[in-house]
Amino acid sequence: MKPIFNSFLNTIRRSIFQLSFNFSIASSIGFSLFSIPVAGYTQDGPQLDLPRVSLQAGMHRIEAQVAQSGLEKQIGLMFRKSMPAHEGMLFIFPEATKQCFWMKNTELPLTAAFIADDGTIVNLEDMKPQTLDPHCSKKPVRYVLEMNLGWFQAKNIKAGFQLKGSPFQP
Repeated sequence: MKPIFNSFLNTIRRSIFQLSFNFSIASSIGFSLFSIPVAGYTQDGPQLDLPRVSLQAGMHRIEAQVAQSGLEKQIGLMFRKSMPAHEGMLFIFPEATKQCFWMKNTELPLTAAFIADDGTIVNLEDMKPQTLDPHCSKKPVRYVLEMNLGWFQAKNIKAGFQLKGSPFQP
């Protein structure tokens, strides 16, 4: 009987966490709880249904989900257990400012590319899962592309490399 009770308690705890997580995000950015654009839930948290954009890194193609709204940027890649090798998430900000990211509730090890308006990578930062350490751009940027840890290194892509795609101005 005890394992069934523990399983029931864990389900209740997870549901309460998800409700409080959604409510705190919604209230912090001024949305009603019923207008959150969440496509579904994993066992561990919300998953957003985001538009995608194709980017080019030399001969390498990247399919990036685009996070533009406050909620989309706040959730980002939280709670995901995996991400295909050629996929990432592109965060788009309204103006170039110093951008800083952390890995709260993020289970994937990632590398963040801080990108200038023309698609040039300003700097790359490796980020460990489940940490609150800030990872910041070295100068003001409008774009941040998160990819699986090691993706840029494996392709020999470094600061100064220029990405191509519709978000970047010529």
